[in-house]
Amino acid sequence: MNAINDNPNISKFNFRAKGKWINGGHNQTVINDFDGACQTHTRNQPFVFDKDEPPVLLGRDHGANPVEYALAALNGCLTTTLVYHAAAQGIKIEEVESTLSGDLDIQGLLGMSDKVRNGYEKIKVTFKVKADAPEEKVKELVDIAQKRSPVFDIISHPTPIEVSLQN
Repeated sequence: MNAINDNPNISKFNFRAKGKWINGGHNQTVINDFDGACQTHTRNQPFVFDKDEPPVLLGRDHGANPVEYALAALNGCLTTTLVYHAAAQGIKIEEVESTLSGDLDIQGLLGMSDKVRNGYEKIKVTFKVKADAPEEKVKELVDIAQKRSPVFDIISHPTPIEVSLQN
């Protein structure tokens, strides 16, 4: 934090992903390099995320579907944020378990109704946390996780997205 105070540019990050369609509902996303702390970083090995749909949604189940990945991203970010802020406050976390569920009506995706949202109508997150802190302090950490999680912010607030077609 002191380094960021001295040079705010090191707090700027640009994360990237490259996608490729395989067939049907199956596609892959590769995560490899990103910019941050005033330099480009390359992973030791790229991360490959396979996405597909279950058979009931005409897929072959080669991976979780994109909306399930959104739940996984939200879970990971909330958990990491909670644990990091606990550590910063000197609170020892023994265990964190979470359950996420999202309600989605595919009539929106299929264009069958303008009254049905394309994405999740509601997401529920439940945490079970064992820590060396009183319950009200753990509740405070869950609140901080919501306030400071980048993925929670991305999902719960509109984020400008620019989509273009390259020739």
